[in-house]
Amino acid sequence: MFDLLKSLRWQDVVDIFIVSYIIYRFILMIRGTRAVRMLAGIVVLLVVYFGARELEFMTLYWLLGIFLSSIFLVIIIVFQRDIRRALTQMGQTPFAKTHTEAAETLDEISQAVQHLSHNKIGSLIVMERETGLRDYIDSSHPIDAKLSHELLVSLFHTSSPLHDGGVVVGGDRILSARCVLPLTKNPYISKSLGTRHRAAIGISEETDAVIIVVSEETRAISLVQHGAIVSGLDIKELRSRLEAIFLPKEDQTVKWKQWLRNGKIF
Repeated sequence: MFDLLKSLRWQDVVDIFIVSYIIYRFILMIRGTRAVRMLAGIVVLLVVYFGARELEFMTLYWLLGIFLSSIFLVIIIVFQRDIRRALTQMGQTPFAKTHTEAAETLDEISQAVQHLSHNKIGSLIVMERETGLRDYIDSSHPIDAKLSHELLVSLFHTSSPLHDGGVVVGGDRILSARCVLPLTKNPYISKSLGTRHRAAIGISEETDAVIIVVSEETRAISLVQHGAIVSGLDIKELRSRLEAIFLPKEDQTVKWKQWLRNGKIF
């Protein structure tokens, strides 16, 4: 073991780190998508393929060999949209957005929620995080537009054909509308909660998404994450909770210091 460590070069350490990071990003990219099920299917085929060879099922072994020889082409065809999206993201920074970009996104969402609540317009906003939501996006109406509070409000307006269901937001873009989400099966959820709130809890139980719900009856604003719901928030409380989730900790520290300076404590 000691000899192995002595023979380890700094290039090997960097190489291992890069490969580990690539695998980590790949896992994050496919979480919550159909790619997980396809990879599981490929693993099953590989097991059957090698099992057929050991058991000398020559016809099955030959057929699976032909299929697996073109598996990369099959993957490219089936996942061309996801691959195109991943290649586009390669030109962007793999790390978190800057404080300014994230704050602007939260500004737009907060303005939209305030308007929706004030006008009693029911809404369900799903904010994507690390877990992919491609399975839900693929079954909804694609938007892929720059996020703005005007567009967000217009999508939920009752005159819009896309107002039913949820709107999925990824980063600073609106990805899709009229998204059908799974309802929670938790028997302990209050029966007073409507379909929107149950859908918000349902998707939060399956992913790490953050969901904002506005009630069209009471104007109440709710924030849902990890299967838990916090209701009765005002816009300042909502914004504060969103900042705690989406803004980097170091940016929160900078903001706190600026607030103290503005308050003439320093």
